[in-house]
Amino acid sequence: MLFEVWAPSARDQVALELNGTGHALERDAERAGWWTGVVPAEDGDRYGFALDGGHVLPDPRSRRLPDGPDGLSAVVDHSSYAWRHESPRLRLRSAVLYELHVGTFTTEGTLDAATARLGELAGLGVTHVELMPVCPFPGVRGWGYDGVAPWAVHEPYGGPEALKRFVDAAHGLGMGVVLDVVHNHLGPSGNHLPFFGPYFTDTHHTPWGAAVNLDAPGSDEVRAYFLGSALAWLRDYRIDGLRLDAVHALADTRALTFLEELSSAVDELAKEQARQHFLIAESDLADPRTTTPRTLGGLGVHAQWNDDFHHSLHTALTGESQGYYGDFARAPMAALAKTLTHVFFHDGTHSAFRGRRHGRPVDRERTPAHRFLGYAQTHDQIGNRALGDRLSASLSPGLLACAATLVLTGPSVPMLFMGEEWGATTPWQYFTDHTDPELAEAVRQGRRREFAEHGWSENEVPDPQDPATRDRSVLDRTERERDPHKRLLAWHRQLIALRRTLPDLTDPDLGGVKVAFDEESRWLVFRRGDVRVAVNLGKEPVAIPLGSNGRDRVLAAWDPVEAPGADGLLRLPGESAVVLTDG
Repeated sequence: MLFEVWAPSARDQVALELNGTGHALERDAERAGWWTGVVPAEDGDRYGFALDGGHVLPDPRSRRLPDGPDGLSAVVDHSSYAWRHESPRLRLRSAVLYELHVGTFTTEGTLDAATARLGELAGLGVTHVELMPVCPFPGVRGWGYDGVAPWAVHEPYGGPEALKRFVDAAHGLGMGVVLDVVHNHLGPSGNHLPFFGPYFTDTHHTPWGAAVNLDAPGSDEVRAYFLGSALAWLRDYRIDGLRLDAVHALADTRALTFLEELSSAVDELAKEQARQHFLIAESDLADPRTTTPRTLGGLGVHAQWNDDFHHSLHTALTGESQGYYGDFARAPMAALAKTLTHVFFHDGTHSAFRGRRHGRPVDRERTPAHRFLGYAQTHDQIGNRALGDRLSASLSPGLLACAATLVLTGPSVPMLFMGEEWGATTPWQYFTDHTDPELAEAVRQGRRREFAEHGWSENEVPDPQDPATRDRSVLDRTERERDPHKRLLAWHRQLIALRRTLPDLTDPDLGGVKVAFDEESRWLVFRRGDVRVAVNLGKEPVAIPLGSNGRDRVLAAWDPVEAPGADGLLRLPGESAVVLTDG
């Protein structure tokens, strides 16, 4: 077996330790900084590299870390897994995504336990399960965004084989799998990359410290490292798409950016494998160039999260106006209408939160709606609240139904956060399991200071290191069998079924979306082809002037509603929603 490692930091020697035996590696004459050697090895064999007689370290490209990030690597033979199902050919245009955290989706917190529940998601109508990061991090519990080994799978989740079983089972049920990957930083503990070479640079600084080296000396190999990791998920695990965390934090000044290089490589792999691979970016820039094709001067990412839609919907539902919600809270119904038709609320407009203009307009005539994801809740928007409270903690079932209606019938690709479909009341809180006591205390105190500035007392903020914080965040599936949760679950199923059967609800034409609203009465209606969707976020009934052609039919209604009569008025109860057709 060929063992190789990029270790330009090594002065004189690099040794492979395999099953307790040392083997000297040789410099690669054609690749600067690379050391290689051929040594017999089998699946599961433990190994690591020692530079210049130093400590044995895990392989930067570890495919498996059985004992965690500080232990030895293990050989993985990807060819040994017998795949049972082919990847389904699913288009992003007709997708319904479901964001899932392995550690809290079930009590067991493993991939195999989540696999056993995939039938629930298929029955709901989900087309793609979006897994939050599964890369190894110190300890057992965590969100996954402090991973340190971007080629491997967290062992407490079940390791590489369990991820393959999960993907295989999802494909067997006709669903795709999207994996959340983090390229903008690595975790603060268990990260051994700096010992090998210039994986990080002081040229740029980020909220997490030194930036990943995407443009300084040595960055060619660092970019290849992360590109190889991304393609490995798609190739070795048959993942269908990748969600790219916080791409606005990728410090990259090169003419050919990392994102362009990645999107090009993914497109090439998709052609090679005749599969439907795609990338979804999380970006704070409100810049449509992220998803503009490379041939038109864009970065070529296939879609991006749209937080502007979330923020406008959140303020319209809750009335909250703190922090970045302030920009949207001045006229939330107008903000919601703008994001339904023009995607970004900030499209060159002034942001009071930022103290400057922000964003860039989307060309609605040339940009398909499926370039953007719409959602009412995500792991960030719940978990980064002091108590990790979901919308269900403060909203009525009717308002939750309105939120679902706007997300699942709107022009963007819809995404749900796990448990949202039944209005789960369990919080989703920030939890960690740092094995470094100093880091654990720093995170604990930092969390308390952060929310103390917003009026929370220390006793109110959950301790991230307390195992009970994770346990509180585990879904309670018994809620699904009783109202109002049972009713909400049925509503989500009905809306997803409509999206699947009505072509107008997956029409990519942003220019064809028409919206009317009343800020004071808190109603909004939008039209997509023959389909009209109305929500009343106010407590009192409203009469919405829709007009009537005599062919109006109610397709779905949260509360009993009649189609508009001769007077053309839709009489909609308070905190309710309806989907109609006049075709």
